[in-house]
Amino acid sequence: MQANDIRRGHIILYNGEPHLVLDFQHRTPGNLRAFVQCRLRNLKSGNSYEVRFSSTEDVERAVLDHQDMEFLYKDENLYHFMNTETYEQIALNEEALGDAAKYMTEGLRVQISFFEGTPIAVELPPTIELEVVETEPEVKGATASNSPKPAKLSNGVTVMVPPFIKVGDRIRINPNEDKYLERVK
Repeated sequence: MQANDIRRGHIILYNGEPHLVLDFQHRTPGNLRAFVQCRLRNLKSGNSYEVRFSSTEDVERAVLDHQDMEFLYKDENLYHFMNTETYEQIALNEEALGDAAKYMTEGLRVQISFFEGTPIAVELPPTIELEVVETEPEVKGATASNSPKPAKLSNGVTVMVPPFIKVGDRIRINPNEDKYLERVK
């Protein structure tokens, strides 16, 4: 594909290694040639940096294998997953999981991307249900105020929730944005 076709979330090969496109901008400065400015993160080392491609330059998309896996348990510093079809198990460290590590609860199904047989990325489901374990009580009669309040969830993550949410409620959140979606009935 050409550099013009790069979009946020694509995984491309740069210097022979897979990189996640964090951000991109297509620029045409005055009478100069157009280029694409990208912010890339190396999926093997975790390093991030800016790269500039000519707009007509060819860029290779990484070929990834995706496997549905279930989170089993965490020991000292490794998170263990099992392939739901073959029952094969793999272990990843917290660095490889990144922000997804805080949502790992027993039995959670995720999709793990492999590049040349090596796991490089974990994709969380679009929604996760968790219980509220700590939040401020609802103020009676304060119906005019619809300002969100912080709530600590059963996995230790804090998200902003509407004022009617109480301790013990189960809520559905978007783990990719740490955002409240709705109360589970």
